[in-house]
Amino acid sequence: MKWFRTLAVSVAMTLVAGCAHQSPPKTQWVYAPMAIPLQNSVKDEVQIARLSELLQRQDISDNVRSRMLNQRGNAYDNVGLQDLARLDFSQSIAINPKQPAVFNMLGVFYTGVNKHDAAYDAFDSALDLDPKNAFALRNRAVALYYGERPELGLEDMAKLAKLQPHDPFNALWVYFMQYEQDPQHAKKVLLNEYSVHNDQWGWNLVALTLGEVSEEQVLKSILDSTHDNELLAHRLTETYFYLGKRYQLQGRYAHALSLFKLAISLNVQEYVEYRYSFLELENIYKSLRQTKQ
Repeated sequence: MKWFRTLAVSVAMTLVAGCAHQSPPKTQWVYAPMAIPLQNSVKDEVQIARLSELLQRQDISDNVRSRMLNQRGNAYDNVGLQDLARLDFSQSIAINPKQPAVFNMLGVFYTGVNKHDAAYDAFDSALDLDPKNAFALRNRAVALYYGERPELGLEDMAKLAKLQPHDPFNALWVYFMQYEQDPQHAKKVLLNEYSVHNDQWGWNLVALTLGEVSEEQVLKSILDSTHDNELLAHRLTETYFYLGKRYQLQGRYAHALSLFKLAISLNVQEYVEYRYSFLELENIYKSLRQTKQ
């Protein structure tokens, strides 16, 4: 089955007709570039079965049980069973609360289902245990953004900038948060960040957001440079999510909806871009319903 992991394909999507008709002339995609959607790992499924059997034993210590629940939670998350993962993580920290990484994961879960207060509590716990946890800091900032508190999110991003200076993904989230307050200032700040960019992959997404490169250039670069299906799925998930955000900010909701659906379709479940695409779809549908009332 090695071919299954390495073959890159392009499939027809409903996005294409709209993009080909409405996008600037330099964007000429007829089909949306795709990878084969990632499949659940047999290793994860076997681990779930094995750990489920072991957790039934009464003679294991609390410390071991906590670790096993954490491991099974990660396996559940990898195969898309997020509610079961959340339950295992909650049980794990009930036994051993000194696990900042687990609190961070719980915060991401709660953000994805619009339970903002629970998300803030989880990220606060993670950062109390590990104040320099960059993942928890950025994820709390994102949760604050989705909770319509971008000014507080920017405070977290300012702290994160000291830990991870000139990070392209941090720069993008700062842009989204500042855009809520002042679009022109947000673009100026992002351009300043991009002016000192390096070879890190994420800067391509910053350039795409700024309009420094076309969609066609970025997608062609991904297809030309990526020959492994898993990596291709990762790259396209990120690209479709941030491109969807760009269209969303422009008020072009039909394009944004299609792109968030594309990000989901590749099944890269461990990426926040996959998780937050569901949230973006829900928010757009909610916004459109409210405008029709």
